[in-house]
Amino acid sequence: MTRAFQERSRLRGVDLLALSTSGIRARPLRAILSALGIAIGIAAMVAVLGISASSQAKLQQQLDALGTNLLTVEAGTDLFGSETPLAQDATGRAARVPGALDSAGVGELKNARVYRSNLIPAAQSGGLAVRAADTALLGVLGATLRAGSWFNDATANYPTVVLGSAAAKQLGIEHPGTLIWLGDQQFSVLGILAPVELAPELDTSAIVGVGVAQERLGYDGSPTRLYLRAEEETLTKTRELLPKTIGPERPEAVKVSRPSDALAAKGAADETFTGLLLGLGSLGLLVGGIGVANTMIISVMERRREIGLRRAIGARRSHIRRQFLGEALVLSALGGVAGAGLGALITAGFAASGGWPFALPAFVPVAAIGATLVVGALAGILPAWRAAQVSPTVALSG
Repeated sequence: MTRAFQERSRLRGVDLLALSTSGIRARPLRAILSALGIAIGIAAMVAVLGISASSQAKLQQQLDALGTNLLTVEAGTDLFGSETPLAQDATGRAARVPGALDSAGVGELKNARVYRSNLIPAAQSGGLAVRAADTALLGVLGATLRAGSWFNDATANYPTVVLGSAAAKQLGIEHPGTLIWLGDQQFSVLGILAPVELAPELDTSAIVGVGVAQERLGYDGSPTRLYLRAEEETLTKTRELLPKTIGPERPEAVKVSRPSDALAAKGAADETFTGLLLGLGSLGLLVGGIGVANTMIISVMERRREIGLRRAIGARRSHIRRQFLGEALVLSALGGVAGAGLGALITAGFAASGGWPFALPAFVPVAAIGATLVVGALAGILPAWRAAQVSPTVALSG
């Protein structure tokens, strides 16, 4: 008799699954609302991580396209704080450094101003800079033109100018061939640059050829900044040799940097913001877990008669605990799966709208669903324990 009673008291896996979903099937609206809290938190976490990964993938694409082997050399200051301009032949010196592939110099013409016309007051220059550039600059930077053309050996000696993207917009120039007022004389717009990500200072610049700058604008030929492409394998060594080669008398006054490092730093700043959003998503998950716990506690109170009846016909306390714990896990898993799917859709939509590659690491939705199961287990422990403590006689008499 005892053996038969024990046989009837077994709880198979199939039976446990059916029992774990019975409460959800009986009250679907409540289950949906409870799972929704979990889903929102998980969707936020997955979307934040997915958007961050897509952003990093886009940044990596940009770096791969622009190249991480670009170095910039600037004139610094000496020990007394005085400016130490680069030598006139600094571009040629840089090209002789082992590992150097190509170089180009740019010199800022501090006494020259650019205006839409000579009728504009002198004080309203708009902060635009005038720079003289070597003809090789476009190729070294990997920059592109939005309209028109770049300098060649002939046009670099004539009063022609190439405008940065922001400079053209500020001056109201949309097409090449327009005349502008530069250095108290007219220049013809030869071309308009697209935004230059590795040299953003050029976006707000009016660029002229070295020849015309020396002839008409008082340029002494000393560049204020050099751009140099180097072999990836020797980049570190090339970077170390540049100050000594360009300024052997005062190498400490020559500053060498890599523009791609600034873009990478921007990506690191985005990761900090991502951490903040991830914390908010975790808070949403916590709130969802509290909602599941609340739902399960109410469910235990409403189903006391069911629990008492099951206990009276032979169900053990462990069976009741497993039933309600399983119900909490199923409820959380439903929210986790829905949230992971919603987060992936949000990531895909955001990436598509921004032209980014879709990059959602596979472990993210898996980890998110795993997190919901942990939250569900924690949320279901107390209700399951309370359900197991219900006395059959008290439950049936109540």
